Amino acid sequence: MAKHHPDLVMCRKQPGIAIGRLCEKCDGKCVICDSFVNPSTIVHTCDECNYGSFEGRCVVCGGVGVTDAYYCRECVQLGKDRDGCPKIVNLGSTKTDLFYERKKYGFKKR
Repeated sequence: MAKHHPDLVMCRKQPGIAIGRLCEKCDGKCVICDSFVNPSTIVHTCDECNYGSFEGRCVVCGGVGVTDAYYCRECVQLGKDRDGCPKIVNLGSTKTDLFYERKKYGFKKR
């Protein structure tokens, strides 16, 4: 998700011992490059991203986490697994714009 949406910001703080999770929608993806191939190294998140109501949430979209998150082999070889906590901390302009457009025209979510 982060590769295709350049406006998303990752946390990038020092990862702790907490293991990153993925929801059903994001299950099987690499958290950096969105590929579905060769999961190799488990994702660790920082303590702030796994505290309170954020505990067990999806690293990419914030949904309810059901499986552990992994980096793909290519991202591990390139060293992208050592860049820090990969949790997405902002919504992104597309989701924000969608929210305000729905509010403007009065559309309700089903």
